[in-house]
Amino acid sequence: MVGIVIVSHSQKLAEGVVEVARMMAADAPLAAAGGLEDGSLGTNYEKIFAAVEEVYSADGVMILMDMGSAVMTTEMVLEDLDKPNVVMIDCPLVEGAVLAAVESSGGRSLEEISARMEEARATKKFLSAE
Repeated sequence: MVGIVIVSHSQKLAEGVVEVARMMAADAPLAAAGGLEDGSLGTNYEKIFAAVEEVYSADGVMILMDMGSAVMTTEMVLEDLDKPNVVMIDCPLVEGAVLAAVESSGGRSLEEISARMEEARATKKFLSAE
């Protein structure tokens, strides 16, 4: 199965997103990488690197980030990581994590899930009254 890493400035947010995704796909390989070592807000290279290692398999890993330095720090990890099939995905964090987890547990490939993630970027939460 494709592994999924959730990177956030907040440890609680990253863990909460993993919790929601696991509710929908209990067997999906998910890891949270949020906050700094002392629990304060920020992003941590070592946490992201370890999370990728935790869920890595030959099927690959998708990394979803919240914003700003989470993206930059993840890019640094990818530069140093000596593993194929690890990609960053630009999508809404919660919706993307749930979709990725469901698709991964359904046996979809990294490429198939990446294509589906484009849909998550355009998902509307409600229909407008117009």
